[in-house]
Parts: sequence; C-alpha cells; structure tokens
Amino acid sequence: MSEQIVATYRVLTRLPLERAASAIAGEQSTGTFVRVRGETDELRARHSAAVLSISETPPPVSEPLPGAIGDGPLTAGLVRIGFPLENTGPSLTNLLPVVAGNLYELRELAGLKLVDLELPAAFGEAYLPAGFAVEGTRRLAGRPEGVLIGTIVKPNVGLRPADYVGLVRELGLAGADFIKDDEVNADCPPAPLPDRIRAVTAALDEVERRTGRRPMYAFNISDEPDRMLRNHDLVVAAGGTCVMANLNIVGLPAVAMLRRHAQVPIHGHVTGIGALARHPGLGIGHVAYQKLARLAGVDQLHCGGFHSKFYVTDDEVASTVAAVREPLFGGFPCLPVLSSAQWAGTAPVALERTGTTDLLVLAGGGVLGHPDGPAAGITSIRQAWAASVAGVPLDEVDEPELRAALKHFGGVIRK
Repeated sequence: MSEQIVATYRVLTRLPLERAASAIAGEQSTGTFVRVRGETDELRARHSAAVLSISETPPPVSEPLPGAIGDGPLTAGLVRIGFPLENTGPSLTNLLPVVAGNLYELRELAGLKLVDLELPAAFGEAYLPAGFAVEGTRRLAGRPEGVLIGTIVKPNVGLRPADYVGLVRELGLAGADFIKDDEVNADCPPAPLPDRIRAVTAALDEVERRTGRRPMYAFNISDEPDRMLRNHDLVVAAGGTCVMANLNIVGLPAVAMLRRHAQVPIHGHVTGIGALARHPGLGIGHVAYQKLARLAGVDQLHCGGFHSKFYVTDDEVASTVAAVREPLFGGFPCLPVLSSAQWAGTAPVALERTGTTDLLVLAGGGVLGHPDGPAAGITSIRQAWAASVAGVPLDEVDEPELRAALKHFGGVIRK
C-alpha cells in the first residue's frame, strides 16, 4: 500500500456512519456526486481515499448543522480516513484543501471536526523545523531555566511609537523575559511598524545597558507575504530577536515561507482559532492544528490558558500543551505559550496540569493590572511559580507582590 495521510474526524450524521464516512473519502479524493468519464478503476485504485476505521461515540451536540440530510437519530463517531500521499505530495498548500476543505459542506454530515493527523515522514523532510524553539528562546531571552514570563503591550491599539519607549523600558527593567505586540496591532497607522521598531529597540538597548539582559520582543510583522519578509528584515536589522505572525490570517504556507527566511524566532499567534475550534461539532481541533503550525516552523505557539477568559477548558489547554511537547517526526520542537487571564494565581494549576516549566506565560492584565504596577506584576508571577515548583501554597508565601496580587485578582484559585 502506498504512503497515506491519515486524518481522524469526529463525524456527526443522521445517516449511517458508514455512508457519511464514504462521502468524505469520495468527495476529497476521486469522487463526486456522479461517476464521470476518466474515473477508471485503475485511477480509483491508486488515488481514492479509504475509510480505515469507524468507532461510534456519544454526540457532542444535540443539533445538526444547517442543511444536513437524513431523518435518523443524530449519531457520532471517530472516523479515520487514509488519503494517498501521491494525491498531495508533502505540501501544506495541497494538504489543507484535502483534509479540511469542502468536506465541511457535505450534506451527509451533520457535524465534522478534524481532531488529529498522522503525516508521512516526507512532510518532515519537506519542511524546516523551528530554528529556536525552547532552547533558542531561552538563550535569546537570557532565562536558561524556569518558566519564561512575559506580557503584552497594552492598550493594544492607539499608542504612538513614543508611548512604547517608557512602557518597554519599565517592563524590561522589571525583569520581563518577553514582551509582544498585540495581535490586532501590526503595521497600523497609530504606530507604523518601522517607527515602532525604532522606539522599542531603543528602549531594549537601554534595558540591556542597565541590566545586562535584553528581553525578547515579538514584533507583529503579519502582512501580505512579500511585506512580511520585508518586515522581518526591518526587525533583524534593528537588532530585534523575535517576530510574530498571526497564523490564521497570513496562512500556514506563508508562515512556512517566513520560516525559510527567518533569522529569529517566530511567535505563532492563533487569533481566529475560535472559528476553527470552538464548536465541538465543527472545525479543526487544537491537537491537529498544532501539528500543522509546527510543520510550518513556528518556535512558540499559543495553547490557551488555564482558568481562561476564553472558551477553552483546562482539559483542552492541558492536552494542547502535551501535544505541542510531543515530538513530531522525531523533532519539530516548539515552546508552548499560555495566555488569556494568566496571573500569579494560575501558576499552581498550570504547573500541575502541564508538569513542566518549559513554558512561556504571557500575562497582560496580570502584569499591567497589578495594583502596585507592572514590575510588581512580573515579580508576583515569578514568586508564584517559584512557590508552586517548591510545593508551597500561594497563601503561605509572605511576599508583598504576591499577596497584593492575590488580594486584587480574587484570591487563591481552588482547583
């Protein structure tokens, strides 16, 4: 049998599961709604997708997608379908329309979610793994061990380049390992990227002169592909050590192009992921998604956050972090990023659920919203992680920054 790409879907249907699975396999390989000229037995034998297995599961929702046909009860199952590698080659551009393309529109389906992918080794040979990942990020940030603590420039829009200087200086002097642009602020009129690069790097230069450490700053270079490469070059020429791309906006093949060009780490932001992953019966799950993002070559990847302000559950975040840390093709390392309502109080649950300090924890409000200022915010998170690693309950730690954070943000989280 030729090499296969194996996609695992959670399928919902009002028809027999076998019929729904067959519709996916046919539509995404050699078939259409009717037999056509040229669809020979030889062609079908070589290029047809095959249903490999079906296992029934409880339906995750009670309502079908609009337009679904059938009058039977709503049933669900995990369906594994093998697509011949020969149909796509080791190409993200060719892979995505096959495993996550028009199949969502099939009327035989009352719901469909891509939950995992098994890719042949040819993909690992065709794409470059992250150039920096965990160890490279640690080296550039000057934090050889322990959790990396960072934050996001806020307000996320409206600041002028001059406004960045004082804030970045303050955060750097406070001991931030990592600072980033917000996903909504790339090359935008209030702070054009070239001007922002000059302002931020001037602040970083001062921090390095005064402390001997240079925080990593992720400049949001998301743009049309040719401009994104130009933006990367502006960052590198100014002495920057990280760029950020909105993966779902610029597209994963464009990220792979950036990886081939990049001289610094790529911070992978997943803005828009809710449109793909939020509904349990539709889209692409986080475990499948992270494989695609890592294949594109990102060094750091957002995985959600524990006790998040967003829709993800702690179980989903834990499974995503675990998946990102699992080798892909024996390598393709990546640094998991926690964000969304992270603060000192989330440290114990994050450590318990991930079992690692090889994490980048981004706290916007948890740093900038600390009652005693950003420096105290960063310190409080570092104190909380140190206590968690030592097995000390946070409410037993006699540190003013941590105590103030617990009081201000609502006390110790009881898991």
